[in-house]
Amino acid sequence: MEPQPASFQVAVPCCQPPPPPPPTHSPPKLDQSNFKRVGRREDPNPHPIPGLPADILHMRVKEGSKIRNLLRFAAARMQGPGQGGGGVLRQVVFTGSGRSLTKTITCVEILKRQVGGLHQVSKLCNNTVSEAWESLRKGVPGVTICRTVPALTILLSKDPLDPQEPGYQPPQRLHALPEEEEAERRDQAQPRDPHGTSSQHMAPGAKRVCLEEGNRDLPSTSSV
Repeated sequence: MEPQPASFQVAVPCCQPPPPPPPTHSPPKLDQSNFKRVGRREDPNPHPIPGLPADILHMRVKEGSKIRNLLRFAAARMQGPGQGGGGVLRQVVFTGSGRSLTKTITCVEILKRQVGGLHQVSKLCNNTVSEAWESLRKGVPGVTICRTVPALTILLSKDPLDPQEPGYQPPQRLHALPEEEEAERRDQAQPRDPHGTSSQHMAPGAKRVCLEEGNRDLPSTSSV
């Protein structure tokens, strides 16, 4: 019998490192000149402030909202009787997301000064926004873009809230100076003479008389 050729085996490691992941690229930005937005839907997360009544006044601040209209309605409900002869509301919630965050904070700060004594709880979370874009070119399909935007929820309450709750802020203490204190401040700011008498209340001829009396006591001098 002819001898069989020797077989060789290559040792293969039992644990091979996984192949490197393919490089990730950020999706290209949508060319808005060739698309138009036909729909927008925002899926909010569960309410970040649990335990609120279902009929609470909810002010949804949007990018195109007018601050004066929002404040006029909210202040009227918080300061006077509600619609339909209801009582004065004790709580209000402001919510905004994306580009309306700054406007939401502005509404809250102004209302706190108009009403006064409001406790505050602020919560920040994220919402998912889905936008549908339709192509302006024939034969090009539309696209749907999903993105995450920050959202802000602020509760204002006349009733005390839990100070241990994250995001709690106590009522602001606004000190308005009375007319008497303002007058005293103006009087203290006026210059005074060494004798402690305000120069504004001195008699018109007092300074002239003092100068004349001082001149009589000075020795006369003659020029050479």
